[in-house]
Parts: sequence; C-alpha cells; structure tokens
Amino acid sequence: MSHSSNNMILDFTAPSTCSWDAVDDRIMGGRSLSQPQYIEGVGLRFSGDVSFENNGGFASIRSNTAQYDLSAYSGLTLRLRGDGKNYKLSLRTDHFFDGVSYQATFTTNKDTWQEITLPFADLTPTHHGIKLSTVPPMDAAKVTSFGLFISDRQEGHFQCEIAWIKGVG
Repeated sequence: MSHSSNNMILDFTAPSTCSWDAVDDRIMGGRSLSQPQYIEGVGLRFSGDVSFENNGGFASIRSNTAQYDLSAYSGLTLRLRGDGKNYKLSLRTDHFFDGVSYQATFTTNKDTWQEITLPFADLTPTHHGIKLSTVPPMDAAKVTSFGLFISDRQEGHFQCEIAWIKGVG
C-alpha cells in the first residue's frame, strides 16, 4: 500500500513539536508507570510497566491538545513495532482532560514493523474504559488529541514504537 506524504498527520521520525505526556492509573491510586520517549530514527516509544496493585491496570500517553481536521479521511494507518500485546489508539474531540475518548484496539506482532489501519467507523466512544451508547460517532473534523493505551489485564513490561500516523482516504 503506498502512501503519499500529503496524508501525514504525525511523523515521529522527524523532530516533533507535538509533546506527549503519560496518563497512568496513578491518577486513581494505581502503580503502573509509562513514559513517552523520542528515539532518533525510530519514532515515539511508549514503554513501561502495567501493575494490578491498588486496582490499577492501565498505562497511557496522550499528545498535547491541538486542532486536527481529519474529515478528509476515513481512518488512520499507524506504522509501529510492538511486543505482541494489544494496545488502543484513542482520539479525543474535546478539550476536557477527563472527557470522552474514541478508541480502537489493535494487536502488535512482536519485534516486527507493521502498518495497521483503523477505520474511524471502528472507534468506540468510551469514558474510563466504559463503552458509551448515547454518544454520537466521532466528528473527524474536531480531533484535539491522540493517545495510546495498554490495559485489558496485560500485566508487566510493555513497549510499542510508532514511526508515523497517516490518514486513509
């Protein structure tokens, strides 16, 4: 599948102005810990440890808030190298720290670069991991931030590296 450069949304292989922060279960007393890190020539590395202590069990990173109009696309393709675990891509359309997030789960192949396409139609509106049935589908013209999650009872060390995110027509 070929990609033209004009559908690049986030290129983590180039010096980036987009900063990412960890948002782990520590916000509710858990013990999981993650860290976003830029690795030259690789991209954004999301790594850390998931712990079930104190009812924890998730780690995530989130981009700083900006305005992304993705309405020209039907989904996103991520180029990434994972560890065989399941992750979630999360998109937000509001500026609330604790608002609704639209999530899609994907599975990584261990130590292998792969391109995974996630159609917007597959994104599920959630709040604190609970699926919401009364929320409308995501408005792709109003995306304000991107996030990566690991949860779903996957204890221990994890690592997922992302080279880029592109829009799919």
